Amino acid sequence: MVAMAGRLQLLLSGPTAPGAAASCHRLRLSTPAWSRRRPADRRTSSNSNPIEAASSSRSSPSSDNKSAAATISSSGRKVALRLTYLEINSWVWEVEPQGQQAAPVRILVDPLVVGNLDFGAPWLFDGAKKDPKVKAMGVDDLLALGPGLLLITQSLDDHCHVRTLTQLSAMAPELPVVTTPNAQPVLASLPTPFRRVTYLEPGQSAAVTDRLRVVATAGPVLGPPWQRPENGYVILDDGGHGLLYYEPHCVYDESSFFLPVQDEDGDDGHSSSSSSSNKRRRLRADVVVTPVVKQLLPANFTLVSGQEDAVALARLLRARYVVPMSNGDVDAGGLLAAVISKQGTTSSFQAMLSEALPQVQVLQPTPGVPLQLELDINDDDDD
Repeated sequence: MVAMAGRLQLLLSGPTAPGAAASCHRLRLSTPAWSRRRPADRRTSSNSNPIEAASSSRSSPSSDNKSAAATISSSGRKVALRLTYLEINSWVWEVEPQGQQAAPVRILVDPLVVGNLDFGAPWLFDGAKKDPKVKAMGVDDLLALGPGLLLITQSLDDHCHVRTLTQLSAMAPELPVVTTPNAQPVLASLPTPFRRVTYLEPGQSAAVTDRLRVVATAGPVLGPPWQRPENGYVILDDGGHGLLYYEPHCVYDESSFFLPVQDEDGDDGHSSSSSSSNKRRRLRADVVVTPVVKQLLPANFTLVSGQEDAVALARLLRARYVVPMSNGDVDAGGLLAAVISKQGTTSSFQAMLSEALPQVQVLQPTPGVPLQLELDINDDDDD
């Protein structure tokens, strides 16, 4: 439902309206135009909290979520994750490498905490969060957490929320931002623009700290087939191990999960004269955050995927855990509310996953309550 409202926002805004051929499920692109060359460096520069209270406890996850402790043998590295779902597409992630005397890194993901989601047309769609504590949160609450990064997946308002970003940039203009180049017009139009913005094409990466990197992968194409896709992301530790993958539509081009291998001389394989140009490694992610319930228009046109595509995603990324997100679960009004249907449930997804990948656990997040995991990193799994 939220995704459909976003697509109609494109229609209402003019020339970048999506074409009928745009895919809204697992992408199957052979050689997309954006992948034929190494993109130019797009890094630019322009001049009582419910989460905090819940985060103060370091107890293990509830029995409803089984155990969130990895059971694979350790290679000596452990990473603690704390994932807090703020409904729709919004998250706060905390990533803390263990035993390295490093402070945890908190990442704001697609934040939407100022008003409802209406894409500027509440008569068409007006979506409100359901949990009272989450709904009451504001920008002050997010900044009180001490975020070190703002991560934005897509250029539409359900991810790049103008009202939230207007307040956030005014209060924290130096907050580092990593996002898709598609969001550049939105960010540039903010009254107080962020000053530290890095635009990543699929396949590019940026350092979050000296121990964490974020790699962009290809998400949905929200316009004509030749348009640049939106982004998914993988968070990597300092050993190049994939900790977490996120893309909010369960839309992916699996070719973007393969990255050039860097040689000892620093050659990353992008150069046409590089002897390492055929060396590639497949990304993995211990934790996959994805929708698992499909959202459909009449005639079964898929807006947000899930179910069997989410199972295939977990297989591709060799996940240990899947964390479902319910970005269509909102109190919705407007004309669109009557025409969107859902296919599948979290339970039906879990049954599919148990049959195909019995070793993978499903950890259901509760809005506003941190989901805590401790990952044992085994580098042998990356081979």
